[in-house]
Order: sequence, then structure tokens, then C-alpha cells
Amino acid sequence: MNALVVVGVDGSASALAAVETAAREAQARGAGLRVVHAFIWPVMHVSSGPSPLGPPGGGLRKMADQLVAEAVERARATAPEVDVSHAVVTGEPLTVLEAQSRTAELIVVGSRGMGGFVGLMVGSTAVHLAAHGRCPVLVVREQPMADGAVVVGVDGSAASERAVDFAFAEAELRKAPLVALHAWTTWNAPMPAPRDTSAPYANPPGALAAEEECLLSEALAGHRTRYPDVVVEDKAVRGRTREALIDASRSAQLLVVGARGRGGFTGLLLGSVSQAMLHHAHCPVAVVRGEE
Repeated sequence: MNALVVVGVDGSASALAAVETAAREAQARGAGLRVVHAFIWPVMHVSSGPSPLGPPGGGLRKMADQLVAEAVERARATAPEVDVSHAVVTGEPLTVLEAQSRTAELIVVGSRGMGGFVGLMVGSTAVHLAAHGRCPVLVVREQPMADGAVVVGVDGSAASERAVDFAFAEAELRKAPLVALHAWTTWNAPMPAPRDTSAPYANPPGALAAEEECLLSEALAGHRTRYPDVVVEDKAVRGRTREALIDASRSAQLLVVGARGRGGFTGLLLGSVSQAMLHHAHCPVAVVRGEE
């Protein structure tokens, strides 16, 4: 089966921005693109045909077909060589897109759809899909930056390993530098074993910082070998993870995070840091789940 990028559309400006991003992703990957609209009205027992009081060519189904056609046209204008297919699928958006993610290499959605509340930075569909999608989920703002680095949050957990690999692959596809950012504090970093056994709590100054820098280096080592052409900047900084990643996103073209990090509670599908990035990052955010 050929690689496939899926983009969810609902007629919003945010969704059309997602279509352009998805088309470029498909082009870079040599993948096909599928434009999908979740048609919820039949599920709510609302007639999708023309109203008796309206024009014969009207109706909700006609509107759905038109918005999908507009999205397909936008995708083909963005990446003419990409094979674009489309589908209007009956169902609730999260259910439809989660099902689509099972056969996709990447699924792309806008940050806010037609049903979003004014003032929200990201809609519920994007947040829930990031938690439940079976492939990486890329959430796009209206005006993503064309340049800048790819930034990835690294915490050394097994759950973040796939996020790091995805970030390296994206940096290679985009021909962009990669900033690997690891933020730590004395509260979220495990204390290194004391070197002086006669003083069990004694460590030389800077031992914790050195330990965290080593953690970052080890997390990147194998990926550097697989992606030798990617220029990587290691950044181990003392500070809160959310604030550090939000600040780094200001000049980034993409921010990549794992769905859950080493501080996550068992059972949570989406951690607090990844949720905060979806709401507050200044660039598109890719959320990558770890192994099931």
C-alpha cells in the first residue's frame, strides 16, 4: 500500500491552511493525499437533501461536497503532482478521523474548526485526535511559518523516542535544522547517584546539569546516525518544559512533542505538556504517540 497523508476539512480557514500543509507533506513524502470530511448530520437525523423551501440544488450534502471540492482544488494548486483523493464519510469528526488514522502515515487537521468557540486557540477535535490518533497528528495554525527550525521536545522517556525519530525525519524532508530541546528542573529530573559513597547525598556542583545533558545526547545518538544530513542543535536548559517549548516555538516552523513524557500519569493518553503545546505554541504542532 502506498503511503498516505490524510487531512480533515470542514470548510474553515484553519482547515484550508491544513490542506496546504498536508499537500506539502504528501509531496515531500512521495505519498498520496486524502481529503476527508466528516458528515455528521445524518447521525443527528437531520435531512441532508434539499429543503422543500429552498433551491433544488441545495442541501447539507451539497454543501459538504462543495467544501471538499474546494479543499481538493487547494491541495492540487499547492502540490500539482500529488495524487489527491477525497471522501465524505458519515459520522462524528473524531470517530471518522481516528478511523482514517489507522491506515495513514500522518493525519493533518486545523487548529480550530467551524464549531470552535471564539477565543479558543485549538478545538476539541484536534486535542482529542492527538490523544486517540493511531499515527502522528499535525495540528496547523492559519499561517504556519515557511522557514525556521524543527523543534522537538526530548525528555529521555521511551514514549518520546518516536517523537524524536519523527522530528528528525521531518527536518530531513523540510531540509531544515533541528533543535532538540530538553528542559529540566530539580523537580522533574532524577538525582544522579552520589559519587561519594561516604556522603550519600553529596554530588559535585553541576552534576545534575551534566546528567541531563548526557540524557539528551544519548536520546539523540542513534537518530543522528540514521539522519546524517540533519544539522542538530542540542539544548539542555534549566527551566519549566512548557515555557521553554512555547518560547522555542516562536521562531520554529514545526514543534514536535510526544503524547506523554516521563512525568505523565499512567493511563493518560495525552500529557499536560503536549496539551499545553496544542493550545499555546506559536507554530504547527505534531503530536506523536509512543508504542501502544
